[in-house]
Amino acid sequence: MKGGPNNEEEDGLHFVLLPFMAQGHMIPMLDLAKLLSLRGASVSFITTPLNAARLRPSVDRAASVSPRPISLVELPFPSAAAGLPDACENVDELPSPDLGLPFIKSTKLLLGPSLHYLRHHHPPPSCVITDSFLPWAREIAREFGVPRLVFQGISCFSTLCIRNLREHGVLERAGSECERLVVPGIPHEVAIKKSQMPGTQFKDLRAEMREAEATADGVVVNSYEELEREYLNIFRATTGKKVWMVGPFSLANADEGDKIVRGKETSSEYQCMDWLERKEPKSVVYVSFGSIGRLSPPQTAELARALEGSGRDFIWVVKSWDGLPEEFKERPITERRMVIMGWAPQVAILSHRAVGGFVTHCGWNSTVEALCAGVPMVCWPLFAEQFFNERQVVDVLRVGVGVGVENPNGWAGEEAGELVKREAVEKALEEVMEGGAEGVGRRERARELGDMARMATEVGGSSFVNLTRLIDYVWKCESTKDVRES
Repeated sequence: MKGGPNNEEEDGLHFVLLPFMAQGHMIPMLDLAKLLSLRGASVSFITTPLNAARLRPSVDRAASVSPRPISLVELPFPSAAAGLPDACENVDELPSPDLGLPFIKSTKLLLGPSLHYLRHHHPPPSCVITDSFLPWAREIAREFGVPRLVFQGISCFSTLCIRNLREHGVLERAGSECERLVVPGIPHEVAIKKSQMPGTQFKDLRAEMREAEATADGVVVNSYEELEREYLNIFRATTGKKVWMVGPFSLANADEGDKIVRGKETSSEYQCMDWLERKEPKSVVYVSFGSIGRLSPPQTAELARALEGSGRDFIWVVKSWDGLPEEFKERPITERRMVIMGWAPQVAILSHRAVGGFVTHCGWNSTVEALCAGVPMVCWPLFAEQFFNERQVVDVLRVGVGVGVENPNGWAGEEAGELVKREAVEKALEEVMEGGAEGVGRRERARELGDMARMATEVGGSSFVNLTRLIDYVWKCESTKDVRES
């Protein structure tokens, strides 16, 4: 029988983590790997060479404080065999959103190499934690006879909203795409347009993902009980599964250097911090639409006019110069603005005392990172479950305001969403940055949620205890397996 958590490496637990190859999926799963490593487990983090190179600085920093280093397992990804351009190993490398579904399906080509690696690795897996976008990973857990946990990268709130609209037949009864649908079976009154539902274009894949989730042994959630306890209880009752809320994962990066290298190193990271140091507390607006989200050129131009017209200092992360005024291209850094191309150290920026508001696409990672920092949000959802996240931020938590987006934009700005006018953006910025008594209340609620997040991850906090329970569950499964095999 294998020994307890403090035994030598060959007798310890071995977690295998398989993230989907997109920054918004890999980064929180790497944070989870850090948390497991800090508890003495060995972790194999399976990915591809390009993604491993991006994550290496963060893994190297973690090695200095973790009892056991995280193994970055680099498996070559056959882009050509998948019908993709060479070196397409991450969603943000895809030249067209039309390649999104082929890319997701092509990840199954990693199944064989993953099995080959694990068959020749010691110790064998104790548990497989897999992204919900990789339903084929159940074959790995089946071969080794170990529990398989699904990593859920969105909130219990959004998961339940989507599930209830589908399972209660609300979508089927809806008429036009513009009809507002009230979500049944949840504690708060939430309504959303049919067109804002995620995943309609990936019907076959969604069915396979739901089947894989239904047969999983449990769910790991990047959230914390104090944030959405009501929804956690309903989620557990609905699924009948073990659910461990062990987040926010971003708080695994307590050191300033960890925050800066999280995800990807850039040339602008320290310049960005120096720029913020010159600003007054809560005076800067941070603008980012995530690792793949982008606006159309006309919308980009309108947002630029709104930011300039607001009179606020701002940091804006962009994916392209298209639509930006010429003066932004010629002078991306001035006393009032800093325009960053490509990637920025978001957790470090949001945690800085100078940042007072966040214009966000409402991806769950960005949302929970803002909550951890106590920063209120201007919500500008683009696609996926982001419209539900907006409702959670605005209607349930009451720590943000909507900018007025009604229709999906698509992750590359390819869908015909409406143009959000400058006046609407300026109004939302004013509400978040000032907003009178309502603004003060919004900011205080955000601060309280940030305090709760930090307490949850500290020793004895809810997320700390839940991670202990998860590890104990895997130990019990290991013990049972050893008895069966002896």
